[in-house]
Amino acid sequence: MKNPQPLIQLLQENSRRSVSELAKLLGLSRATIQQAMERLERTGIIQGYTIKLNPKHQQQRVSAYVMISAVSQKTPDIIRKIQKLRQLDMLCTISGQYDLMAMVTETTTEALDQAIDAIAALDGVEKTLSHIVLSRKKDRAC
Repeated sequence: MKNPQPLIQLLQENSRRSVSELAKLLGLSRATIQQAMERLERTGIIQGYTIKLNPKHQQQRVSAYVMISAVSQKTPDIIRKIQKLRQLDMLCTISGQYDLMAMVTETTTEALDQAIDAIAALDGVEKTLSHIVLSRKKDRAC
């Protein structure tokens, strides 16, 4: 399989699709699909499979994007500490006025506030700016 992108896209839509279903959708043999998936896993392009949650379940949780300005020498340590937070969904380095952007999710606004406060209290964090997610219009990660 020269171009694995169509296979990757189908797996992103539903990672529980069977090899037979994937082969049928792509017009290829089961063996070709199985080999392509094994190669994608072996090379680290596919690092794991996940579930897609029902949007109604997601609406019962509250998320925030937290932009973080950090002392540059302490950024690696800040990243390590934030990565340990169970509320963390995503963490990126970004350009601009802030250095990092995290997405954190909790069951209540009070718990979310505590998670954001925990990030702001980390040694080396200069300031944070939070944006609460009101609704998700499209989310490939979920």
